[in-house]
Amino acid sequence: MIHLHHSPGTAAMAPHIVLEELGIPFELVHVDREGGEHRSAAYRQLNPNGLIPVLVEGDLVLYETAAICLHLADTHPGGALLPMVGSAERSHAYKWLSWLSTTLQQALIVYFYPERWATTPEAIAQVKAHAEQKVVLLLEQLDAQLAGHGGPWLLGTAYSLLDPYAMMLCRWTRNFAGRKARDFPHVGQWLTRVLARPAVQRVFAREALAQPWV
Repeated sequence: MIHLHHSPGTAAMAPHIVLEELGIPFELVHVDREGGEHRSAAYRQLNPNGLIPVLVEGDLVLYETAAICLHLADTHPGGALLPMVGSAERSHAYKWLSWLSTTLQQALIVYFYPERWATTPEAIAQVKAHAEQKVVLLLEQLDAQLAGHGGPWLLGTAYSLLDPYAMMLCRWTRNFAGRKARDFPHVGQWLTRVLARPAVQRVFAREALAQPWV
């Protein structure tokens, strides 16, 4: 049995959706983020970084959202959530997953936690503003990708694990003061398609997340 250590609205959403898409048995293990459980000694035995999510499957303990999604897709190839190994499409999938996790997601982290990079209120506000500007530029890149290939999904014609991962990050922009992910024409249409998937609907219902979803 797969156990996903999880808290609603966090980076655990992407692997949660992937598990639902694959239709395999799993159990959510709630992590009390508000109570600081993710910083406890017991949780740090699973993830020394104190971050959510963590996947536990038998003796395997795996953290990092992208790694968890890749593991699930690779161990359940019948779900077809990644292109064929060795194909050019697979290489592009690796590229976009790296971009999502190391570029867009990290810019969002700066936006949400500017106090990690500044100390005075003025400096914190400046860091947050610059991070939001960077995220908007990256969303322009995402919009261009969706516009350029003519397919309904991030990689083109085939839905993949990249779609829920990118949707999760776009969701984090829903309260931006300026442009939000949903305001970009191609991203907005793509978000509507992702949100319509039954697996995504089940995850949002189970996590009891309030509107707006994105």
